[in-house]
This record gives sequence, structure tokens and C-alpha cells, in this order.
Amino acid sequence: MDMTLIYTVIGFALAGYSVIANDSIQTLGTFIASKKKWFKWYTLAGSASGVMIIALAWGWYSYDGDISYGRLTRIPYQEIQWYHAVAPAILLLLTRIGIPVSTTFLVLSAFASTVVLEKMLMKSVVGYGLAAMVAYIAWIGVSKFINEKFDEVDEKWVGFWRNSVWISSGWLWWVWLSHDVANIAVYLPRQLDLTLLLIVMGYFTALLFYIFYIQGGPIQKVVLEKTGTRYARSATIINVIYAGVLFYFKELNDLPMSTTWVFVGLLCGRELAIATMNKEYKLGYVFPLIGKDFLKMVFGLTVSVGIVLAIHYIIIPNNWF
Repeated sequence: MDMTLIYTVIGFALAGYSVIANDSIQTLGTFIASKKKWFKWYTLAGSASGVMIIALAWGWYSYDGDISYGRLTRIPYQEIQWYHAVAPAILLLLTRIGIPVSTTFLVLSAFASTVVLEKMLMKSVVGYGLAAMVAYIAWIGVSKFINEKFDEVDEKWVGFWRNSVWISSGWLWWVWLSHDVANIAVYLPRQLDLTLLLIVMGYFTALLFYIFYIQGGPIQKVVLEKTGTRYARSATIINVIYAGVLFYFKELNDLPMSTTWVFVGLLCGRELAIATMNKEYKLGYVFPLIGKDFLKMVFGLTVSVGIVLAIHYIIIPNNWF
């Protein structure tokens, strides 16, 4: 069998599991946390899978067979080599120990030029800063009316917030897919035929059911340790603001970016705002919490840069294997 095909299958399979298991918690984490008390895991998984199938089908139809929503325009298709499968393998390892690293940097760094990687980094840094600023301002306003440390909701609004989680999670999940599915589609031809599209949908659906079965896995801790993320009201507010920021960057240009950086920036701004408005919520607790997440992101970026430098300056010049 052609080794290129073997590397493609391995890379795609590893990238699919790693990206869904690691990054999807950004969008589905609050959904799982706020809904698992009321619904069976397979009901939630079925809902997420339905949105995912529609999103993939829409991208495939709208972008002439390209499920990445045009995110890979600046990264042309390459024949998959053994080193392309190294990145998702590393990501899989980091996912298993609960580190929220950027799959965009870790996976696409094996394919992108140093110039494109630099532009991706700049866009992601701006995304982190913008998300933190928007979240801080938004939750300063929110904190004037509600205390997110407690699930204090008037009975007449309970149904509204519970239903809002479904709607906001669906929108966020769709917008996120339009960004991060590129991290998996990079292993595939830029235009998929219908058969390959159905295979991709089937594989993603199986992965989603597994992730819901294990309730997000170790990486879900990043969401659960933040204030009030189990509450329907808090989950809805997080979803709406996060989706809004991602949609802005989606429309800005077709350059890939790290949604992980945007998500961690949002949680950073939110925690700081809650601490600012709630005197019982000590900043001494907040800074180690957000600093830990930031250090994990920097660690992932360092690994990504190491991968791209090794590929461009060591592996390819020596033409190993």
C-alpha cells in the first residue's frame, strides 16, 4: 500500500480525535456542564452531531467541496508524510493529560510556512486580547445585575435560560467548526467528493458520541474550574460572547487562528471582571488560575514552533525516509 495513503489515514484519524477531544470542549464544555444533569449523554451528543453534520454539509456546498470554509486557502494541499502525523500525535498526548493547547498551531504548523505561521500567531494574539477585553467589559456590566457565583434565577426565567443554552451552544458550535475543522481537513484534498464527505461525517459523529460519553474528558476541567460554568445562565452568556468574537474573526479574513487562545482570553477577562465586582472573590485566586491556562498555551506554542522549525530546517533538508 502507498505509504502516503497510510500517513494520510493516520494523520487524519489522529487529528480528528485530537481536535474534537481538545478544542471542542471550548464550545461544548459549558453545554455539557449545564445540561448533563437534565439530559442523557447520548441526547446531548445527538444534538451536537446534528449541528455538526449540517455545518459540514453547508461548508461543503458553499465552498465547492471545501469543508474548511476556505480556512486553508493559504496552505496548499501537500502529500502527507510521516512527520505530518507527529503533530496530532503530540496533541493527543497533551489532550490526555488535560492541557488546553492550540490545535491550530500544533497541527497546521506541520503544513504552514513560517510566514503563514507568524500571521496565524499575530491574529491569535489579537484574538486573545480582544476576547479578554470584550469579556471584561461585558461581565462588568453583567455583574451589576447578577452574581454568577450563585445560580440565583427567578422561576419565571428558568425555562428561558435553559432553552437559551441549546440555541447559543448550537450557534457557537457552528461558528467554531467553521474555524477549527480546517485543522483536520488539512490532511484531505481541498475538494471532497460526496463519499469522502460522508466518511468524515461518520467519523466525527462517532468521536462526538465518545466525547459526550466521557463527559468531555480531562480537558473539561478547564471549564469546570471557572466560576458558574455549570449554570445555564452563565453558559448562555459565555456562548454568545465567544461566538460573537469568533464570528468577527471568521468574517475578517480567511487566515486560520487559534480558537483556544480566544477562549482562554474570554475566560481570563470574565474571571477578572467577576473578581473586580465581587469583593469576596479574591484576585489572589484568579491570577494563578488564568496564569496556569496562559502558560499551557505558551507551552503548546513552543512545541508548535519547534515542530515547524524541525520540519523546515532539519527533516526536509536532510530528506529522511
